[in-house]
Amino acid sequence: MKPEANLTGLFVPLVTPFTDDLHLDPDALACLAGEALSAGARGLVALGTTAEAATLTTEEKRAVVRVCSAACRAHGAPLVVGVGTNDTAAAITALRELAESGDVAAALVPTPPYTRPGEAGTLAHFAALAEHGGLPLVVYDIPYRTGQRLSTSALNALGGLPQVVGVKYATGAIDAAAMELLGASTPDFAVLGGDDAVISPLLAAGACGGILASANVRTADYAELISLWQRDAAGPARRLGAELARLSAALFAEPNPTVIKGVLHAQGRIPSPAVRLPLLAASADSVRLAADLAAARTCQEAPA
Repeated sequence: MKPEANLTGLFVPLVTPFTDDLHLDPDALACLAGEALSAGARGLVALGTTAEAATLTTEEKRAVVRVCSAACRAHGAPLVVGVGTNDTAAAITALRELAESGDVAAALVPTPPYTRPGEAGTLAHFAALAEHGGLPLVVYDIPYRTGQRLSTSALNALGGLPQVVGVKYATGAIDAAAMELLGASTPDFAVLGGDDAVISPLLAAGACGGILASANVRTADYAELISLWQRDAAGPARRLGAELARLSAALFAEPNPTVIKGVLHAQGRIPSPAVRLPLLAASADSVRLAADLAAARTCQEAPA
């Protein structure tokens, strides 16, 4: 029997706030975590792409997990932690360390990037993680970052592994493969949308939630969007979804999370818009446009 991971609703992959001199700001991170959960997020994701995890030191990663764990404990919310590597042995080591903390509901693990081991190799990779890692796993299917798209049959095979509890589906398309996956999904294998701009139609087609970087901004509205589709309130959901799609497009106009950080700084929620190389700070024009959209709410409230 698979473990319960409670992967329904909105999960916010938090940015990692830095000071102007690029030091981690744990107090700002704690504030963001608390705000997201108070605004309706079901849970948090730490150390995702949005967190600039690739540029964090080992100790910084541990600090981020500690801060997010504390926030999730305080709110009774699940924490998902990103574990991204194309080294199976290193991933197992990272998973075991997280499992020892006892505070992590699941790990978000991409298909092995750059190596492109093929579907058989990917299945073997996740089988090893499932057997030896000690944590429930969410497969991160994001081909434009990993260089490899998984077929529906491969995702279904991964979903059959005892520790694999879901997929963050971010293929860049809502096509026949997406419909096939959603049609074949089971209650113990959650399909979570990961392409922010098209989350609304994916929810309409049956996704049970989303891991959405854009939800660092206007968290309550993204949580409401998921709730509207779950309540079959199609009209309000379509209107809100279209509005949030425009916001998501603006937030991703430059590499993630540069515009998001610019907006959060403009709102006074983080001390600096700073990102670490190889990322560069977003342009003032991109931040201004996204900040204007983040401040707007033109949709009518949905009926109760």
